[in-house]
Amino acid sequence: MVSMTKGVTAVITLEEFKRIELGVGEVLTAEPVPGTDRLLKLAVDLGEERRTVVAGLAQSYAPDELRGMKVVMVANLAPVRIRGIESQGMLLGLGCEEVKSVALLTVNRPVPNGTPVV
Repeated sequence: MVSMTKGVTAVITLEEFKRIELGVGEVLTAEPVPGTDRLLKLAVDLGEERRTVVAGLAQSYAPDELRGMKVVMVANLAPVRIRGIESQGMLLGLGCEEVKSVALLTVNRPVPNGTPVV
């Protein structure tokens, strides 16, 4: 049996995990961030609000591929400035070392924007 904690750098408690607010968002727009070949600026609809997210997805997705995609987002992450743009959340994805790309976590059934992930 494979250990689920193999390679894990820090274990968190269930109470800590419950503080993370994950929600479904729909990518409305995506555009390159000037001066970088890696970053895209996204507008994400979380139901009751729209957020700007800067993500390192440009080498894995063309902006047109992202528009309309339903993604899973960390909604209560503290905003950070990236290349002068306030990023107001983080999309969840995984890196694929073999092809040096990112695969976003998406939703496979129709759900309203802002639906919490439980």
